[in-house]
Amino acid sequence: MAGAVAVTVLVAAAVAQTTRQPTAKDLRPVPSFQNIADQQARSVALFEEAGKVLQHPRCVNCHPATERPLQSDAMRPHQPLVVRGADGHGVPGMTCNTCHHAANFDAARVPGHPQWHLAPASMAWEGRTLGEICAQIKDPNRNGGKDMAALLHHMAEDTLVGWGWSPGPGREPAPGTQAAFGALLRAWADTGAHCPPS
Repeated sequence: MAGAVAVTVLVAAAVAQTTRQPTAKDLRPVPSFQNIADQQARSVALFEEAGKVLQHPRCVNCHPATERPLQSDAMRPHQPLVVRGADGHGVPGMTCNTCHHAANFDAARVPGHPQWHLAPASMAWEGRTLGEICAQIKDPNRNGGKDMAALLHHMAEDTLVGWGWSPGPGREPAPGTQAAFGALLRAWADTGAHCPPS
């Protein structure tokens, strides 16, 4: 009898897991967009799903509209006062790696990565609509000279981007996984890389 109850509980748990509705912390998988017959509409829908990551604090904090990075889930101006500097790594005497080292320092809640820096000002996403971000990341004049292949590689495989899914204690990870995010963007590109309205 106990064995039958255990099997019933396991089956119910498996069914609940497979039928669970996605939450705001999830990313819908690419196949869930196949029912959108119009390719342009599917492309826009895929980008809107990826936009959950692009507009998340883990990304926007390092893509600020000003010379000052943002921090925390509330996207407050960085304390202490630091600025972008000429190369995105801060200014002499207060470079990013003064505090941000090769890995997260969880005891002090200081995030880290070997290449910690701000995105160039041309790549600012703070305060922009998803349509504006889309147009911006497709434009080699504003995305660091990346063609679509390089852009997809950056988003799906760059380890600094990947930090957004393992930000350490006290910071909410970006939705989904970097692999799921990359898959959405590849499918977006494959369907014409159409942008939502600005």
